[in-house]
Amino acid sequence: MTTQSSIRAIVAPVTPLQQNCTIVWCTATNKAAVIDPGGEVPRLLKAVADQGLTVEKIWITHGHMDHAGGAAALQEATGALIEGPHKDDQFWIDRIAEAGLQYGMPDARSFTPDRWLDDGDVVTLGETRFSVRHCPGHTPGHVVFVHEGARFAQVGDVLFKGSVGRTDFPRGDHADLIASITGRLWPLGDDMAFVPGHGPMSTFGAERRTNPFVADQVLGAGA
Repeated sequence: MTTQSSIRAIVAPVTPLQQNCTIVWCTATNKAAVIDPGGEVPRLLKAVADQGLTVEKIWITHGHMDHAGGAAALQEATGALIEGPHKDDQFWIDRIAEAGLQYGMPDARSFTPDRWLDDGDVVTLGETRFSVRHCPGHTPGHVVFVHEGARFAQVGDVLFKGSVGRTDFPRGDHADLIASITGRLWPLGDDMAFVPGHGPMSTFGAERRTNPFVADQVLGAGA
């Protein structure tokens, strides 16, 4: 088994909703993935160029406009493959342009992923590998990207520092969301750091201790 190359990442909040778009790259090759390019594509391209990177992949956690509205334009600019989300978010991707108009982002467009993702899939970036976890609840097709060697995860709108994703959207389900967090995120380890879809980073351990929605004591798993 070969040792995975190290990675680096920068977080660039985009759109009026301040969605955390993450640019992550393989340090051995300078090949980059842009995770959840919700908009402001020229700014993202400048950030990539400033780091001397080549965009190889576009990874989408879920089909909401603020996370995926810039994917089509970014693919046109770079030729990168779009991977994700799970196919159950197709209906959200189909609504991106409509949602963009509602939120004053007329450049937001739908797209067709080059690859739909499912739980247990692996995506590659340069010489690195990320695992995929299907984590429905906020949306039915939400996925999470995990680099276990770097103890890093991009969790989209599943989990936040001190909160969890909304489930009042079409096909959202609170029970599914809690099951996704406890069954597919917590087993990755308390030391796993994560970038949420909005707001500051945290670790799974910190959320298990203090998050009022999913702390072990709240769920009856730790006290």
